Amino acid sequence: MKVRKCSTPEEIKKRKKAVIFCLSPDKKCIVVEEGKEILVGDIGVTVTDPFKHFVQMLPEKDCRYALYDASFETKESKKEELMFFLWAPEIAPLKSKMIYASSKDAIKKKFQGIKHECQANGPEDLNRACIAEKLGGSLVVAFEGSPV
Repeated sequence: MKVRKCSTPEEIKKRKKAVIFCLSPDKKCIVVEEGKEILVGDIGVTVTDPFKHFVQMLPEKDCRYALYDASFETKESKKEELMFFLWAPEIAPLKSKMIYASSKDAIKKKFQGIKHECQANGPEDLNRACIAEKLGGSLVVAFEGSPV
């Protein structure tokens, strides 16, 4: 997911913008949820608003982990930073919330470069203003190309 300085345009298109993780059916492993990723090459082709698409991929009634490569602008510069999300909607089963909360640190340790962590309990926690606040508060002027 992270930017590599000597990437070819083809390699950049294959880079992941967002990935959603879930527990395996036996609840013993954390795996990439099939079909739940956004590639950089999809943006502008099949995905017009990557963050909105990402939020729509999250299940309504169950928990998930997610990594999102956030692009944003401050008053001084453009930045890209990796965000880790724990999605735990209010209506998710209690057992699911407990398992996801207790294994969060294990998955976070597997990924280097996570700059921001966000726990979201509903779609209202995933609006652009909330994310901009996590990324740098009033310094952030745009998120994913849109003004905040």
